[in-house]
Amino acid sequence: MEFEPVIGLEVHAELRTKSKMFCACEVVDSTTAAPNTTVCPVCSGMPGTLPVVNQKAVEFGIRVALALECEVQQTSIFARKNYFYPDLPKGYQISQYEQPLAINGKLIIRTSEGEQTIRLRRVHLEEDTGKLTHVERDGKSYSLVDLNRAGVPLLEIVSEPDLHSADAARAYGEALRDILRYLGVNSGDMEKGVIRFEANVSVRKKGIAGADGHPPLLGIRTEVKNLNSFRALERAIEYEIERQSKIIEAGRTVEQETLGWNEARGATYSQRSKEDAHDYRYFPEPDLPPLVVEQNWIDEIKSKLPELPRARYLRFIEDYGLTAYDAARLTEEKEVADYFESAVRGLPSTVQPKVAANWMLGDLFSLMNQASKTSEFFKNSEAWNRVRPEALAELVKIVSEGQINQTSAREVLNEMFESGRGAAEIIAARGLKQVSDESFIAELVSQALKENPNEAASFRSGKTGVVNFLFGQVMKKAAGRANPQVVRAELEKQLAQ
Repeated sequence: MEFEPVIGLEVHAELRTKSKMFCACEVVDSTTAAPNTTVCPVCSGMPGTLPVVNQKAVEFGIRVALALECEVQQTSIFARKNYFYPDLPKGYQISQYEQPLAINGKLIIRTSEGEQTIRLRRVHLEEDTGKLTHVERDGKSYSLVDLNRAGVPLLEIVSEPDLHSADAARAYGEALRDILRYLGVNSGDMEKGVIRFEANVSVRKKGIAGADGHPPLLGIRTEVKNLNSFRALERAIEYEIERQSKIIEAGRTVEQETLGWNEARGATYSQRSKEDAHDYRYFPEPDLPPLVVEQNWIDEIKSKLPELPRARYLRFIEDYGLTAYDAARLTEEKEVADYFESAVRGLPSTVQPKVAANWMLGDLFSLMNQASKTSEFFKNSEAWNRVRPEALAELVKIVSEGQINQTSAREVLNEMFESGRGAAEIIAARGLKQVSDESFIAELVSQALKENPNEAASFRSGKTGVVNFLFGQVMKKAAGRANPQVVRAELEKQLAQ
């Protein structure tokens, strides 16, 4: 029996505001800050306190909604989502339900099967919960609560169930993270949990049409909570697809439930029966009036949106002649794309942008990986200053002019990366400039042929492969500094004589 997976994603992204969603507490890194140091009566849920909406969080939410082509609602309502858990000090979460900030968007993703358009149901604002640390000590189990994260602004982005594979779900997550980073509203640091995925997964029999030409009904879904890496997202979905398919094949019924993901075991596990909206007893937040945003503010935010990843990706292919693969890698992070374009502006018109792309994606990225600072390089001004884009352009130009060969150029780039000195300065100091003087090279070739008469004779008798040996002898005499194109041309000329 063949099954079709049906997947919808809920993505929770922390917004990079200075203060929390409804109070003035500073937003800190919850993985490094001392526990419970940025907490006040509002975010700790003390009686009698009143929330105040963070305007910057609203702006960031509108920015994301517009980038995802959503309809921004000029009036939205905050609601209380009631449930009881140790990391939720008020006993409810302030979120949005019936009237969210934005609705009806879309996100175009690239998969192995080509581009797909994923519909977005809603984008809404809410506050984050605190953080629990589970401890085992002296045979006892207990949990510690840190409220530094409680009240941090969250943006929830909910897709329609338009995804049909774990691969597509991962592509969706990656595309969404790229947009959030381009907009500057989220760091994209998955290890710190600033983006968390919740996957709603069901399967249905493949090829069965719905009644009256409608799509087939959805299967019973499970929700896998708090997936904070693309690997976990992909593996959890694949596991659920296989698990649910086996249940249906055995003639049993999938239970609607909320699941966790055990990375070590590579399996989901039951947390609780799946809640529906009525279980949360939503009602309008009595302490907050409707959130009203004026159209001129929405228009102003829209006018300041940057070029987004997909548009830049298509432009890099069109304007710079890059492959789809190279364009995708260069546009994944805004800082990398900015660096590439700055380097291209420093190239002469005779050098193709593809050459600079090759140097970046090959040698420069290799150096950064070895130094374990790939992401920091483009964001850290000190590291950036070591090989600025114009410095890379200078090196590419020098190589294209034949002043040094590729091997020497790699040595120069290594030193640029370590010392921050320019290519021309390093080449002059180390005497690496390539020799292209034709008369000098002709003399070296003549010497090599005189010193290796047997090999020259072998070439003339038809053993053309020996030319590589002779080429090596000439380069050895030139200490590797002779222009290889000039050497090869002169060698062929003298052998032909």
